[in-house]
Amino acid sequence: MRPDVAALSAALGQSVSRETVERLDEYGALLVRWNQHVNLVARSTLPDLWRRHIVDSAQLYMHAPKHAKSWVDIGAGAGLPGLVIACVAKELNADLKVMLIESDARKCAFLSEASRRLSLSVRILNARIEEAPPQSAAVVTARALAPLSQLLPLVARHMAPDGVALLPKGRSYRQEVDAALVSWSFSYEIHPSRTSQDSVILKLESPSRV
Repeated sequence: MRPDVAALSAALGQSVSRETVERLDEYGALLVRWNQHVNLVARSTLPDLWRRHIVDSAQLYMHAPKHAKSWVDIGAGAGLPGLVIACVAKELNADLKVMLIESDARKCAFLSEASRRLSLSVRILNARIEEAPPQSAAVVTARALAPLSQLLPLVARHMAPDGVALLPKGRSYRQEVDAALVSWSFSYEIHPSRTSQDSVILKLESPSRV
């Protein structure tokens, strides 16, 4: 087994089919091609694309409710994690509906082309996160978008009352949590990242303003 595919299986807690791996490979190839013209990810990360982006995004899936029916990725950008989650869910949870909210029309064009090429039934909304209709999603994700105190109003807008937010964070996550708790109340869990010892996944529930 390829090392990157083994890492994917470990991140998901189960193996996936050859078709899913091929779909993720095609997504990676599309991202590299489009990245020459649209700034989707830092070029320096492309040689390590599977670990830095695909596995890093896929690991969020294992922390979501098992039978979630709706997933919203805010500030979807290059489709990380939204398109990766949709690729995984096509095999593991076919009922999951994924929506990608992105304000940049060029990035939305990439998301549309990638979802078409990968045969993914995702919805793409070209809108500012704070202006998009509230989605009441079971899962809300945001990767490399903003500090937690700025994210929470956006997360709360689109999350169901019993939903969860899965937010990858770097080494300053404790300071971000402390700063956010000044104005917000929420419950949370910290899970170590499988791709970086300096990063964590913040699993957050029940956000409300203090």
